Amino acid sequence: MGLFFIDTATGQVATQHQLIAAGLASDERMPERPWHRIQATGDASTMWYAVLRKLTRGVYIGTLTIRHGDHHASLLGQGWEEVPVEAIGVPAARGDEQTG
Repeated sequence: MGLFFIDTATGQVATQHQLIAAGLASDERMPERPWHRIQATGDASTMWYAVLRKLTRGVYIGTLTIRHGDHHASLLGQGWEEVPVEAIGVPAARGDEQTG
């Protein structure tokens, strides 16, 4: 999967490859705000990692954690929400709006 980004305004999560496909980033250019890179290993896979988000002070923040571990459970207990794998991506309307 690789790098993950979160839209700090909406909480939408997408991979770098999805953002490139939508025209919001390139191999040389990171996506612009409101997209923010989720700090984690650069080769993360949703097979092993859970993508979590939380609304804090009016903006969404994101993190990755190894699935089903103590840290994962702790974050869920602190109000973090797991992002379903099928919800990770760039909504078509947003991608079309940005590229054309």
